[in-house]
Amino acid sequence: MENTKELRNWLNDMNLGHPLVIAGPCSAETEEQVMHIANELKDTDVSYFRAGIWKPRTRPGMFEGVGAIGLKWLQKVKAETGMKTATEVANRAHVELALEHDVDLLWIGARSTVSPFIVQEIADALEGTDKIVLVKNPVNPDLSLWLGAVERLHTANIQKLGVIHRGFSTYEKTKYRNIPEWQLAIDLQTRFPDLPIINDPSHITGKRDMIFDVSQTALDLNFDGLMIETHFDPDNAWSDAAQQVTPATLIQIMKDLRIRKESDPETEYNSKLNNLRAQIDILDHQLIETLGKRMKVSDGIGTLKKSRNVAVLQSSRWNEILGKMILEGETKGLSEEFVLRMFKAIHQESINHQEKVLKA
Repeated sequence: MENTKELRNWLNDMNLGHPLVIAGPCSAETEEQVMHIANELKDTDVSYFRAGIWKPRTRPGMFEGVGAIGLKWLQKVKAETGMKTATEVANRAHVELALEHDVDLLWIGARSTVSPFIVQEIADALEGTDKIVLVKNPVNPDLSLWLGAVERLHTANIQKLGVIHRGFSTYEKTKYRNIPEWQLAIDLQTRFPDLPIINDPSHITGKRDMIFDVSQTALDLNFDGLMIETHFDPDNAWSDAAQQVTPATLIQIMKDLRIRKESDPETEYNSKLNNLRAQIDILDHQLIETLGKRMKVSDGIGTLKKSRNVAVLQSSRWNEILGKMILEGETKGLSEEFVLRMFKAIHQESINHQEKVLKA
């Protein structure tokens, strides 16, 4: 995509004065449920009412959505509340039905983004549409695959494009449902600064009490908006109950979020500074996560050494590591003095862990 400036026009033209907010239930369950939530969200900063009509589930037998009948409920939402509507599409039939019911914004889900065949089918079905089309990141952290999906849509002459950052799946147990991998989203922003990027804290966290913090981080990183799942009775939702918030909670979140605006030189400076500091916070968190994993490996080494009655300190191995890290540090602009201090501290912590294992 050589010229991405045109892609942002749809967002600029809205003149919101605040980040774009897309909110509504994970799944449309009943007409009453949809209208209840929509009526609580009207006359707020929510611009698009979202509801899952077709739900791609990990395993069969789970609730997979109400299907096309839900589109009629979205039509009613638009007619009675004035809010625009949004839903996920995963194939040509979904696209055709969504367009027939005048859904305003469509998004391609993470499971669909992983397949160029599915994305191409959707792009062909949407060719030339003036609808807004957003692409969620693929399940796996693959920037090329994510951008490839956007490029297929752009090639189909779809101008109102954007992306949704919803985190990435991992086998590791973390505090997130899907780890953010913020750096990947930052790389996307750097390469295509005119492509709107929306954060989906609901799917990143999987827990409603973490949504505010992730939303604030996204805004500090100059994300353009948020997609937050909202239900009037979250605990009894038919899908993703733990990550949905009530409309009242969403409204409070929107009030409490600090919005970074660039309106004058001083504000622009502070906005850029806050953005860079947010990036440092993310990288610091990753450092702690990585060091924690390294010490778990050290515990394993300690257990192995204990079984063979081997000494903790292996000087030749330590000198070999240190030499490699000094050379690698130089390629990253790190001084030899800094690398020595850092790895001596890491090595000492590793020794402490192994000695603790040996003494147990």
